[in-house]
Amino acid sequence: MSDPMRPRASLRTAVVWEVLQDALDRRVKATGRDSLDVLDTGGGSGKFAVPVARLGHRVTVVDPSPNALFALERRAAEAGVADRVRGVQGDVHGLFDVVERGGYDAVLCHGVLEYVDDPAEGVRNAVAALRSEGVLSVLAAGLGGAVLARALAGHFTEAQRALQDPQGRWGAGDPVPRRFTAEQLTALVEGVGLKVGAVHGVRVFADLVPGVLVDTEPGALDALLKLEAAAAELPAFHSVATQLHVLGETPGAAGA
Repeated sequence: MSDPMRPRASLRTAVVWEVLQDALDRRVKATGRDSLDVLDTGGGSGKFAVPVARLGHRVTVVDPSPNALFALERRAAEAGVADRVRGVQGDVHGLFDVVERGGYDAVLCHGVLEYVDDPAEGVRNAVAALRSEGVLSVLAAGLGGAVLARALAGHFTEAQRALQDPQGRWGAGDPVPRRFTAEQLTALVEGVGLKVGAVHGVRVFADLVPGVLVDTEPGALDALLKLEAAAAELPAFHSVATQLHVLGETPGAAGA
């Protein structure tokens, strides 16, 4: 599979993109349609929406930021997919004020659950937007990665605080309101009746390796990408990943 994203950025997105593209390919085969209807809630400037549209799918992006939606429009135009990308202002809690229920083959919920008041409601709304057979892609901040990052930076008290805090926060200055373990994120997806098709650790090493090393050492980027891919599916590394990705499938889609 080719990666449509920039090489440096792919360190943060490659694992998720591979899983997502494979899931969309399977839905195309199962539905017999050339293109799918995809909802990207919290999709911002189109980091995933535009590559998905490049595959030929129709993508609706829901985001509360007008600036992000303006950047999405520009990005889609530059990529030549403006006719397949639609941006609307809103959020996952008020999702059905701006999009229809049950209208999508796939829903992306990336970088959303950390910030909403009720993650369980956010997941319920995302699933309610799916057709009877569909897939849900959830990407959220991982607890273990934050603990490890604070400890390696010498902030040991903050690392312990994050480890013990119910929301996984390291202090009042923490910009992330909530973090998850793989078990917590999986439970949210299973709690709405979906079957978990895959769990991946994302950015297991990428945030810990000095950028100068990746940019200057010959072959370092490709080697690091391969290492990330190899570690992503191993449960032992989920506990230290910066982000966690869970792919949920409706019972019908899971059996397709």
